[in-house]
Amino acid sequence: MQDALLAMLTKEPTHGYALRARLQAALGPLGAAMNPGQVYVTLSRLEKAGLVACTDAEGPADRKVYEATAAGRERVARWLAEAGWPKPDLAGFHLKLVAAAASGLADPVDLVAVQRRELMRRLRDAQRAGVDGPGDQMSALLLEGVVLRLEADLRWLEACERTWRGNREDA
Repeated sequence: MQDALLAMLTKEPTHGYALRARLQAALGPLGAAMNPGQVYVTLSRLEKAGLVACTDAEGPADRKVYEATAAGRERVARWLAEAGWPKPDLAGFHLKLVAAAASGLADPVDLVAVQRRELMRRLRDAQRAGVDGPGDQMSALLLEGVVLRLEADLRWLEACERTWRGNREDA
C-alpha cells in the first residue's frame, strides 16, 4: 500500500482523506475492509523516510496536505519498473510441515487442514465481495485474481495433504 499511496501523491498533493477515498475506490469491494487509520500511519512513515512532505492547508478544514518528494518520485519510478510478483510463502509453509513431522509436535496433515480452512474463508470472502459489491471492471478484475490465486493455493494444499497422508501410512 505504501508504494500505491506514494504513486497517488506523485500526480498532485492531496489530503489523507482524499487518498483514502481513492485507494478504497481502486480496491472496490476489498477496500471496504481497509482500516481508515492505516492510510495516516502509512503517510507518517513515508514522511519520516523523506518520501513525502506534509504541509498544513489553509482553510476551514485545517487538513494536512501531502506531496511526494523527489526521493518519493524516484521510489515510485523504481516500483513501477519492477517485474516482481507477489506470492505466498510456500517454502515457509513447507518447512513448517517438515519441522512438525520431524519434531512430532504437530501432525502435518492437521496443519494443512488449518491452512485450508483459512484459505476457504478468504475465498468465500472474496466471492461474497464479488457478488455483494457494486464492482466496476477494474475491481472485478482484482477480485478474479484473488479468487484464482486462492484456488491455486487450495490445489497445492490438496497435494500436500496427499503426500503427508502417504508419508504417515508408510511410517
